[in-house]
Amino acid sequence: MTKPMPDHPPDHRSDFAFPELVEPLGPGLHLLHKPVGPTSFEMLQAALAAERSVPARGRPRLCHGGALDPFAHGLLLMLVGPATRLFEHLHAVPKVYEATVRWGIETDNGDPLGQPTFSGGTSTLTPARLDEALASFVGWQEQTPPATSNKRVDGERAYVRAHRGEKVELPPSRVYLHEARWLGHDLPRTSRLRVSVRGGFYVRALARDLGRLMGCGAHLAALRRTAIGPWPDPGPGERATLHGRDILPWASSRVLDDNEVGELRRDRPIPPATLYPPDWPLPVGFPTEPQGPIRGLQRQKLLFLLTPGEEGLGAIASFRGGL
Repeated sequence: MTKPMPDHPPDHRSDFAFPELVEPLGPGLHLLHKPVGPTSFEMLQAALAAERSVPARGRPRLCHGGALDPFAHGLLLMLVGPATRLFEHLHAVPKVYEATVRWGIETDNGDPLGQPTFSGGTSTLTPARLDEALASFVGWQEQTPPATSNKRVDGERAYVRAHRGEKVELPPSRVYLHEARWLGHDLPRTSRLRVSVRGGFYVRALARDLGRLMGCGAHLAALRRTAIGPWPDPGPGERATLHGRDILPWASSRVLDDNEVGELRRDRPIPPATLYPPDWPLPVGFPTEPQGPIRGLQRQKLLFLLTPGEEGLGAIASFRGGL
């Protein structure tokens, strides 16, 4: 499994306190709120320290389900123990962000912590022009990630090279913007934006590209991730744990009996039988995976992720004890 790396390298001991991480999270999929300031990696380290306080659990396994930059806040997924096997299946659903775009200045990393690289006049900005510009980015597009991104360059994270002062040039990536609308304007200074995107989309890059299209430059002044799929940001100091059908609710499901559970644990396929539709369908028009996993459920717990094969449904992930 490929685990996320820190969004920025921690070069100091964190001074941030995370009240929601004082107690261990326990095995499972958790919704946390990341505040402005710390990195996602610092929250991961705090969760790891809490898990290590329970010796009986042995060496804990943790990862987060997609980093947020230090200047950003909002929903951060934390996967603990067997739930880390869910990581690769969390990217095919909408991620919803609310952002403040600052017009007139482009920065080298697209956020307020970066160095200005360009400034331009903003007197020609109007809501109508901004509506037209934003609409041109909806759908599939080629997007060049910021230099301070999680992308790898010759096996090394791009942000590591950028922080060393090296010039980083990343190739464009194919990304998807499902919906975008302006929430309000304070022109010519700022505008507020709401977007729904697929994984891999950089809202910082969208602000940069909007500024270039308008000829004035732009960067993000603020960013909040409000939801991933059906899961909302729990809010500052809060956390929530997902169980059973609430995990990957956009996937179809198969109810298992005791005999089928035994067969799957012996790496033997089971008949497809009745498959139930997702509990939370993707938004209309949102691109779907060719063949996503099927949830294997028993007694309100998620025990397996299944996939069709020539001889029936086989297990691609197992969760001993269930989630």
